[in-house]
Amino acid sequence: MDLMSTTHTQQRRIHGRGTPDADWQAWPGLSAMPVTSAADLVPAHRRAVIVAPHPDDEILACGGLLQQLQDQGTQIVLLAVTDGDASHPGSALLSPLDLARLRPQETVAALTTLGVSPQIVRARIRDGQVSANLEQLHHLLLQLLRPDDVVFSTWRHDGHPDHEACGLAASLAARSCRARLIEMPVWSWHWAAPGDQRLPWRQARRLPLSDAVLKRKQQAIACFQTQLRDDASTGQPAILPPYVLGRLLHPYEIYFL
Repeated sequence: MDLMSTTHTQQRRIHGRGTPDADWQAWPGLSAMPVTSAADLVPAHRRAVIVAPHPDDEILACGGLLQQLQDQGTQIVLLAVTDGDASHPGSALLSPLDLARLRPQETVAALTTLGVSPQIVRARIRDGQVSANLEQLHHLLLQLLRPDDVVFSTWRHDGHPDHEACGLAASLAARSCRARLIEMPVWSWHWAAPGDQRLPWRQARRLPLSDAVLKRKQQAIACFQTQLRDDASTGQPAILPPYVLGRLLHPYEIYFL
């Protein structure tokens, strides 16, 4: 199969400030979404395998769930697909080598902040090149996954090419390995609009987060200083400005079953 033929399209563009969080919060569809729990998503005696395109995606997408899984004794495996070395092109402050060293360290600090201790597997695929290395990622997942695993990946139509490639590889590998696939929107909240028919709302479930769980998730995001600071050398704003984080730091997380 030509895996690359079905990856990222140009219909879902990430640009500007995106859809205001206030628009999402005013949408009745969020509160009407069926509720799920960590035990429903990952039943007893099953592993959770988290596929993170970049360091920080595992916290942004499912930092609350990770805490709940740790509390219920679930074995967690984190597949770090890239080291995030391409987030600051042309920067005189953060070179690709700096980022490849710092960003995985930020992930470890964030996981420690959450109180979560997963097994970490690093694919070391180049940031921004996941689509070009889809066969490699697919093969790695086939080696990693077991029947009855629950695989969490960024949604295969999330808008970022690395996110979409991870979702596609995870979906194909999960099917082959008889694992369950659950997808996570991250950049979808930026380019989509409330009720947008391009998103699979009928498959969406809302995972409530307690105040303590949400606070630890917020503290974990603060570990990603490379992504939270403007780059004075290029004039580029932070990768994760407040208006982006505002859409991802609520007392719930959304999962597509």
